[in-house]
Amino acid sequence: MIRKAAKTDMVSVAEMAVMMWDSHSVEELKGEFEQEIENKDCVMYIYCIDNIPIGFAQCGLRHDYVEGTESRPVGYLEGIYVREEYRNRGYAGELLAECEKWAKQKGCSEFASDCELNNDASLQFHMRVGFTEANRIICFTKRI
Repeated sequence: MIRKAAKTDMVSVAEMAVMMWDSHSVEELKGEFEQEIENKDCVMYIYCIDNIPIGFAQCGLRHDYVEGTESRPVGYLEGIYVREEYRNRGYAGELLAECEKWAKQKGCSEFASDCELNNDASLQFHMRVGFTEANRIICFTKRI
């Protein structure tokens, strides 16, 4: 069952999210997610089987330029995760479909996402669910 995530789901979602974003802590992500689900330009869905959270998707509206798009706002998949033992069963695709439906309801005609250059599993997922690669970039920073 897929439903919009509530504040009471944020620990479960954050525990899954740190599996993707391991440079963050559960507490840090829980706090960020609690703020984001209050924002009308963001939504988070959780997938539960027998009341056990097995995956989530986070998306939002981007009003600035999004690589490869022509319209504004653009629905943007910020993160999607399914626990390893539940993968390859279509659950991530179902979560993505909910995000796309939400973005359409918000007036979007385009939907975008990204992944790290070396994340082959994410790249394959994106291609499998109908995304087209728009560009590859490497970002740089330095302290001044």
